[in-house]
Amino acid sequence: MDAISPFSRRGLIGAGLSLGAGLLLPEGALAASRPRRGGRIRVASLSSSTADTLDPAKGALSTDYVRHYMLYSGLTQIGHDLVARPALAERIISDDQTVWHIRLRKGVTFHDGATLSAQDVVWSLLRHKDPATGSKMATIAEQFEQVQAAGAQDVVIRLTGPNADLPAILAQSHFLILRAGQRDFGTANGTGPYQLAQFRPGVRTLVRRNPNYWKPGKAWLDEIELIGIPDEVSRVNALLSGDVQLVIAVNPRSTKRIMASRGHALLETQSGLYTNLIMRQNQLPTSNPHFVAAIKYLFDRPLIKRALYRGYATIANDHPIPPFHPYYRADLPQRTLDLDKARWHLQRAGLTGVRLPVYASPAADGSVDMASILQEYGSRVGLKLAVNRVPADGYWSTHWMRHPLGFGNTNPRPTADLLFSLFYKSDAPWNESGWNNPRFDRLLLEARGEADQARRKQLYGEMQELVYHHCGTSIPVFISLLDGYDRRLKGLEPVALGGLMGYQFAEHVWWEG
Repeated sequence: MDAISPFSRRGLIGAGLSLGAGLLLPEGALAASRPRRGGRIRVASLSSSTADTLDPAKGALSTDYVRHYMLYSGLTQIGHDLVARPALAERIISDDQTVWHIRLRKGVTFHDGATLSAQDVVWSLLRHKDPATGSKMATIAEQFEQVQAAGAQDVVIRLTGPNADLPAILAQSHFLILRAGQRDFGTANGTGPYQLAQFRPGVRTLVRRNPNYWKPGKAWLDEIELIGIPDEVSRVNALLSGDVQLVIAVNPRSTKRIMASRGHALLETQSGLYTNLIMRQNQLPTSNPHFVAAIKYLFDRPLIKRALYRGYATIANDHPIPPFHPYYRADLPQRTLDLDKARWHLQRAGLTGVRLPVYASPAADGSVDMASILQEYGSRVGLKLAVNRVPADGYWSTHWMRHPLGFGNTNPRPTADLLFSLFYKSDAPWNESGWNNPRFDRLLLEARGEADQARRKQLYGEMQELVYHHCGTSIPVFISLLDGYDRRLKGLEPVALGGLMGYQFAEHVWWEG
């Protein structure tokens, strides 16, 4: 990041994130040479369709996020250390975490030459509250009770309640800043590092360097072409053949092919991504606490890390905060495979010999193999699991959270509050296990408004303990994100919000071809 100003009169706010940056880089991931201008690269993301959009509010896939970060800038930005820092905002301060005062940078211009003003920020944030916008962040934007200009370069945001994570929330791609009044998204007019040259939904996005970018010296590349290659093998083939220079979402099974090429390398990003087993708490027998405990002792976590992910994973402990996170509760006993304890809990539940289907799908990464491992160990303690493998197409709408026993898959989230609010709060629509713990809900609200980082860590620690002991979900490992790249592409580093440097690689990389 370029500018480092305090977010709060009490210090940095928004540093408590739900993710950890994996800093174990393969050889060649960071360049010792100085950045240089020029060059053109092609980047392959996961998918491309007619639903591709230039509207940040409607971004739904990694391809959208990459496109939006190339073209637009946010009030704040999150880097490899996962601390939210000022971007278009020169400073953002609050005394009570409810009323936030934002001072904008001077001299920032949109691609059409217009100067950034407070009205642009007001427009960009409030449009998420308009149902006609169709914003993916409409629920989060409900916290914006009032957004007003307080001068040409000043904005005041009043929230419905205190939230110390507002700077981190504002760094998300959906909240990137538009010019006031923009409704036509047949083109893009942002303040980002690149300007739109061509946009063909489902085909490609072509951008060219913005000569008036507000960050001195950046960006480095002349052009970037973004395409989608849904098939992972085809994506890797395109990289190794030189058709593309950077790819996202490499499967661990492909890592040896890439590492065997002298001209290519891998970037591993440790992340909060996980596939979890869901035990619904409003159905039998999965609502029985002894059944839940038995299942948690049947996971062979080192085997899953080694066999399913070729070591590109981090052992988890049945709650969603990874070990490299600043709020991680380190003193909770690490659960391990223990057939004796699993057998004892199963007997206490009175479920020895029960036959139960478990639903898995390629849509939930690794779940089919996890289910098979669980089935094998379950048979040793008297639990008869029948693995129902269902197609990826329609899994989330047809099977997810619809059966007593099934799998989910959760992407990294920018803050611990957002992760817990979406998946563990009792009234959350994505509360996968149907878990209801009033103490957890109270702690969640208290932590959201707490500015003191030591106290926040204590509150999130207790929440992890409650999930660990009582929630009907088991998380065996956190899955690393793998990008493949041409070694002539320099400047890459892991940002645990997602692949491709948290989708923000465009302004940071340069070419030494």
